[in-house]
Amino acid sequence: MRVVSSFRIAILACLSVLPLSALAQQAIPSAPASGQTPVTPDFSHARKLIDQGKVDDGIAELQSIQTSNPDAKGLDLELGVAYYKKSDFPNAIQYLKKASAEDPANGEATQLLGLSYYLGGHPANAIPLLEKVQSWFPRANVDASYILGICYIQTKDYPNARKAFANMFDVPQESAASYLFTARMLLRQEFDPVAEEYAQKAVALDPRLPLAHFLLGELYLYKSRISEAITEFQKELSIDPANPATYYKLADAYSRIQKYDDAERLLQRSIWLDPTSTGPYILMGKVLDKKGEFDLAVRALQRAANMDPNNPITHHLLGQAYRDMGKKEEADNELRLAEQLQTHQQ
Repeated sequence: MRVVSSFRIAILACLSVLPLSALAQQAIPSAPASGQTPVTPDFSHARKLIDQGKVDDGIAELQSIQTSNPDAKGLDLELGVAYYKKSDFPNAIQYLKKASAEDPANGEATQLLGLSYYLGGHPANAIPLLEKVQSWFPRANVDASYILGICYIQTKDYPNARKAFANMFDVPQESAASYLFTARMLLRQEFDPVAEEYAQKAVALDPRLPLAHFLLGELYLYKSRISEAITEFQKELSIDPANPATYYKLADAYSRIQKYDDAERLLQRSIWLDPTSTGPYILMGKVLDKKGEFDLAVRALQRAANMDPNNPITHHLLGQAYRDMGKKEEADNELRLAEQLQTHQQ
């Protein structure tokens, strides 16, 4: 025991003569020297909050890390992603630009910066970034290849848009299919004249390409060019007589020129082929009401309402059918419900 005690006394004596600064250096790890790679903080909890939809809480946690460690590695990317998910694109751009400058090889930062430019209304700025990275990073929540094609459309670069969509769907860039896919996207973006041109090009390259005539029919129906729409839908049926959507759209065209019997016959075929779609039932109710067959109209519309109870159009048409039958209370209830649903959706 005396030997141990003497040894402990000797150690304490040595420590007592060390300078205080030396003791402090032994007790506290020194900060990284200038130029060393900073330690990456743990962002897992902030990410978890953001994934749970608590984006503001996640941002607050990241800002707390920023306050204590403003040069933390990866922090700009995490803040950029958080603001991207919040749809705060100006702030997302600010941080993602820093993240891209910090690591130009970071594909996720580059892609999200491009998407933020696009969603913020700057497609021209988005294009060169999305051209670099066309893979799909999960935190983007969208397919960047699709967005690149849309950016080309919005900047009126239609040939490159066609190439982008051809790559998306793995078809040759000069094929009828590439023109058809691009026509569909153009119509969705309301570039109607170019959509018509591209759909016609698809038909010229392959007159029996499925859905090419269907797309032209949709476009003509939308523009109230009814006779042309009917011709295209009929051509589509000659290629694919088993497509329920074609019967439905052709019935819609006939109903607009008051050929209700033809419309009813086509709608029945559409329903036989696909009883799960509400559109044919709704149009059937409208057509039967026009024909004065109110009971059958109500049955068709009730079927549609059971399938999709939150569609205001269905309840509005039901209200009209009940009113035509003289059932005022039922009509008022349906029309009131239709108005409530419409207001809620808006």
